[in-house]
Amino acid sequence: MTEPLPHDHIIPFKDSGKSKKEQVAEMFDRIAVRYDTMNRVLSARTDIGWRRKAIQSLKKNNPKTMLDIATGTADMAIMACKLLTPDKVFGIDISAQMLEEGRKKVEKEGFAGKIELQHGDSETINFAENTFDAVMAAFGVRNFENLEKGLSEMLRVLKPGGQLVILEFSKPKQTAVRGLYNLYMGIVAPQVARWFRQNKEAYQYLNESANAFPERQQLVAILNKLGYCDTGYKSLSLGICCIYSGRKP
Repeated sequence: MTEPLPHDHIIPFKDSGKSKKEQVAEMFDRIAVRYDTMNRVLSARTDIGWRRKAIQSLKKNNPKTMLDIATGTADMAIMACKLLTPDKVFGIDISAQMLEEGRKKVEKEGFAGKIELQHGDSETINFAENTFDAVMAAFGVRNFENLEKGLSEMLRVLKPGGQLVILEFSKPKQTAVRGLYNLYMGIVAPQVARWFRQNKEAYQYLNESANAFPERQQLVAILNKLGYCDTGYKSLSLGICCIYSGRKP
C-alpha cells in the first residue's frame, strides 16, 4: 500500500472522529441538492469550459468504454457522451445523494442507456484490470483518503494504452492572481455558500484541500512513479486549474 501524503490528512470536519472517506461522503450528501448551482455560481460557469477541455483531450483516442471517478452529479459523464459518443460510461462515487442527483440528470439528458452510476470507492475500484479505454476525474482526486492508492487503482483498470485525464484546482503562479485566488477561496466562496444555505465547512475544506494538493510537476512525478507514461499537465485560467494526463504503457 502506498504511503499517505500530507494532503491525505486534510479533512472536512475537524471535530469528527470519522475517517476522511466517511467525512467526504457525509459532506457531499449534505450539499448534493445545490451542488451544481453552487459550482456554476462560484466559478461563473467557467467550470463547464474546463470540463469540456479535459474531455476533448481524449477525443483523439476515440474511447468506447470510460470510467468517471468521483462522478458526483455526473457532469463529466454526460459531457463525455455528448462530445465523444462512447459506447458506455460508468461513474462511481461514495456519496449516495450525489449519485441520486446524477441519475436524475442522466435520465433528463436521455443517456440512461449509456451512463451507469454506481456507489463505489475510487480507491478500491470494483472493476477488473484492463477494462477501460479512458479514466477521468474532475475535482475528485483531492478528496481521496490515499491519493496514490486511488491513482494506482485508476491505472489498474485502464487498458494498455488507455488514457487518464484529471481536472483539478491549482494555485496560480502570478502574485496578483494568486492573491485574488486566495481571497476568493478563503473568504468569498465560504460566504457565498452560507448565503445559499450550503455547508460553509465544505467550501473551507475545498480551499484547504486545494492548497495542500500536490500540483503541476509534483503530481506528474507521482503519476510517473506509479507507472504512468506520456504524463503532463496543462494550466487553465491563469493557473487556477490544471488538466493532468497520463497513459497506461
